[in-house]
Amino acid sequence: MLNARMLIALALLALISAQARADEPAHIALTIQDHRYTPDEIHVPAGKPVILDIENKDPMAEEFDSSSMHIEKVIPGGRKGIVRLHALDAGKYPFIGEYHSDTAKGILIAE
Repeated sequence: MLNARMLIALALLALISAQARADEPAHIALTIQDHRYTPDEIHVPAGKPVILDIENKDPMAEEFDSSSMHIEKVIPGGRKGIVRLHALDAGKYPFIGEYHSDTAKGILIAE
């Protein structure tokens, strides 16, 4: 049988664990296929870090590029990559595929 101290300790541990999970960055899936981003509009919470999980389904490499977010990341063809975004102010942040900028375009909206 658990005594009162053990119950309190377990409750605190559960609370700390839940808080740690709540502070983890959200993961957003992004796909590159046919030299296009899907989705091409991403909504993220302002003021919170986010991780973009990018899968490049094209056979050739593509560079995730955003001058407004100060990010450049090459994702090899047929591979996956991760882009970690710091907490962004509310606003719109365009991004492109540097190697196919005429078709690989998108916007990230922090709100």
